[in-house]
Amino acid sequence: MTRQSFSTLNIPTALLTNLTDLGYTEMTEIQAEALPAVLAGKDVIAKAKTGSGKTATFGLGILAKLDVKYFRVQSLVLCPTRELADQVAAELRKLARNIHNIKILTLCGGVPLGPQIGSLEHGAHIIVGTPGRIIDHLDKGRLKLDDLTTLVLDEADRMLEMGFQADLDTIMSKAPSQRQTLLFSATYPAAIAKLSQRLLKDPVEVTIAHQHDNSIIDQQFFQVNDQRSRLTALYNLLLHYQGQSSIVFCNTKRETQDVADALHQYGFSVLALHGDMEQKDRDQTLVQFANGSACVLVATDVAARGLDISSVDAIFNYQLAHDADTHIHRIGRTGRAGETGMALSLFTASDAGKLPPIEDGLGITIVASELPALNNQLQPAKPVMVTLQLDAGKKHKIRAGDIVGALTASKQLTNDDLGKIQLHDIWSFVAVKRSAVKLALQLIQQGKIKAKSVRARML
Repeated sequence: MTRQSFSTLNIPTALLTNLTDLGYTEMTEIQAEALPAVLAGKDVIAKAKTGSGKTATFGLGILAKLDVKYFRVQSLVLCPTRELADQVAAELRKLARNIHNIKILTLCGGVPLGPQIGSLEHGAHIIVGTPGRIIDHLDKGRLKLDDLTTLVLDEADRMLEMGFQADLDTIMSKAPSQRQTLLFSATYPAAIAKLSQRLLKDPVEVTIAHQHDNSIIDQQFFQVNDQRSRLTALYNLLLHYQGQSSIVFCNTKRETQDVADALHQYGFSVLALHGDMEQKDRDQTLVQFANGSACVLVATDVAARGLDISSVDAIFNYQLAHDADTHIHRIGRTGRAGETGMALSLFTASDAGKLPPIEDGLGITIVASELPALNNQLQPAKPVMVTLQLDAGKKHKIRAGDIVGALTASKQLTNDDLGKIQLHDIWSFVAVKRSAVKLALQLIQQGKIKAKSVRARML
């Protein structure tokens, strides 16, 4: 496909200039296919995988018609998880850098209501949030959708999987019938078809086929006998093939926690991620895995959706996914940005029905590989980084540069000793090389950041 320039579209000059500054010159496939219809104000159903450029597709559509002088909620973006909502809001703010006085507000569960209530009292142009928290604010009259012109359902398939059908219906009932609705979904099950029939009017349908490149991901499948041999096989494969960053996919929340606990007993640097966790624990888990402070993440598909992690060394399917689309999404987290990756999947005789759809979806023939011989000399990998949590964040006017300055001012540490820094409202996280973490902790505890003492601890 010939790449098209954003300049061929009817987009305000301020947006085009910013796109150029960001290095966004040519449209991705979904942007080229869907943006003309979005900008024309039509309802759109877009079927495309995560990472295809869909956020900019609906983001540019929202921003192109936004009336900044009219301080009312004009657009609402619904996401299945807080992590994805935060990611979407960050991307929208980046796209809107050249639009002055724009307010984009994130409303998600798992965080205190107070600050959200205060922000809503001051008004907003664009709301990004999760269904449950949006309904909380609607029910209490803190949020009104009377002036809504655009409604976006991002990763609609996951919202239905997570049981948000009733919540979505409630939100739609409070939104104007005369609006533009944009539905984005990686898969298109029957439930999504029914949802789109109810919510969208004469929609333009855009389907971007997932072009899976078998050449960059080394896939192997291993047959096991039962649950006990499955865990032994995973232990064996992790020892042989783990890098600094691996994800193990499980099909249930209970299984996810059990597998993570077992791997911890085996000595792996491992974290679990699933829907039963408190939001604070989810945040800490995501931070540690993304910044290299843990080598293995055991997760459910829903929890891992929208993770802000560029690529991982290897994917391990402890259980086969329920369908080919989900399998492709799982393994698509490795082998990104031109790098090679590895995907290792376990299956039993009872999984026979799952294999043909995966073969068809990937265009391969699955042949069971032989498990490597168990080598007791191998040891679980240790993470290069350790995460420090600081009890100060955005609300304390802390910036990443302030943290870097506090850690490097004495010249005992350099920028090379530091990794990813993430700022939250009331705390911050900084990754530090394992060899330097004690010194880093001492520098924070004995020094000051912006003339204030800040408590810090290792996660």
